[in-house]
Amino acid sequence: MALKIGSSAPDFTLFADSKKEVKLHDLKGKNVVILFFPQAFTSVCTAELCDARDNMNVYETLDAEILAISVDSIFTLAQFKKEYDYNFPMLSDFNKEVSTLYGVLYENFVFGMKGVSKRAAFVVDKKGILRHIDILENAGKMPNFKAIKTALEQLKH
Repeated sequence: MALKIGSSAPDFTLFADSKKEVKLHDLKGKNVVILFFPQAFTSVCTAELCDARDNMNVYETLDAEILAISVDSIFTLAQFKKEYDYNFPMLSDFNKEVSTLYGVLYENFVFGMKGVSKRAAFVVDKKGILRHIDILENAGKMPNFKAIKTALEQLKH
C-alpha cells in the first residue's frame, strides 16, 4: 500500500554511520526530512546530500532534522559522511526493510543491481504525520528541495 500525505509515517530503527541506532519515533516533536538515496559516492547522490548539508541552517530554522538513508553499509556511509562533511545522520537500510516499508526500493537498478533505494524525500511533522512525499523513478533527478522547504514552512502555522 502506497503511503499518503496525512497518514502516519512508518516508524523505523536503523543504525547510523556512528554505529548508533536512530529511531524515527525518538524525533517526535521535531519535523523530519527523510532523504532516501541510491548509493554513496555517486554524482547525483553526492550533489543531493551536499545541497542538504549546505542548507542546514534553513532546515534548523524550520525546526527540521535530516535523515539520509541508503542500502549502503554503515562503514561505507561513515566514509561518505567523512569525505563530504555531512552534518546529519547517514542511516544504513542494508536489509532493505525501511526502503520496502516506504515503497522506495528499485527491484532492478543499473548494472544488474537489485534492491537499491530510490531517490525519495519525505517530510514528517512533529506528530509523525507525512506532510510531503516525493518518490523519483529516475535516479538522475534531484528531489524538489523547494517543495520540501515549502512543506516545512507550512508546518510553522
